Amino acid sequence: MTEPLTERRVALVSGVSRRGGIGYAIACRLAALGFDLALTHYAAHDADLPWGGDDVDAVVAGVSEHLLSERCVVNVSADLADPDAPAHVVAFARERLGRVNVLVANHARSGGDGPLLATTASMLDGHWAVNARSSLLLAKEVAAGHDGRPGGRIVFLTSGQQLGPMPDEVSYAAAKAALAGITPTIAHELAPLGFTVNCVNPGPVDSASYVDDDLRASLAGRFPFGRWGEPDDPARLIAWLVSDDGRWVTGQVINTEGGFIR
Repeated sequence: MTEPLTERRVALVSGVSRRGGIGYAIACRLAALGFDLALTHYAAHDADLPWGGDDVDAVVAGVSEHLLSERCVVNVSADLADPDAPAHVVAFARERLGRVNVLVANHARSGGDGPLLATTASMLDGHWAVNARSSLLLAKEVAAGHDGRPGGRIVFLTSGQQLGPMPDEVSYAAAKAALAGITPTIAHELAPLGFTVNCVNPGPVDSASYVDDDLRASLAGRFPFGRWGEPDDPARLIAWLVSDDGRWVTGQVINTEGGFIR
């Protein structure tokens, strides 16, 4: 069992915008461990998706319910397609909470994608900006301002592109694959600064978003445990990675898919 922290640490978790999402589950887990939290969201992106968005204030309030005594959560809206947004987000977190020990880059752009023959430069650039560039810039800003205290952690999220095809999602898959591919290099570079760096593939997760009843039923037989992944499944792994127990794991791309069969 991952134990609560013995000293104050601050985690920046991006993409916390819906109560049924992975970001929300991660934030709740870290709150219960004793982290102070800075959360990002971008409601305009969610509103354009078929499944819509949640009330961000309610999402933040839900995370707050898990905070330990004397810990706090702050939040900021950020369009991470803006190249200046990562620096602003990290500066906001430091201004409000004093420092940032941990980054969990959970955010992602969805939609506006397609197969290779329909792919345009604009589609590729749009997904690269949000799904790869912004994560790397967030990591840069967090690492550049690290005060040398123990507990430096960076976790990227990917989507298992190295395990099988993702039809009709060339732009998304290419950008997320870049994060998995660069993780060993970033881990090597930031180890002397006291950071572990890992990449987590949560696998198919029933996150109250893209999963409808037809998809849920069609893939159910591919899970040996007889159920889809739940948001708390990858959240448990990420909480362990950013805890003291995860201090000797770095440079890894870890799949937490419940044995999903492709």
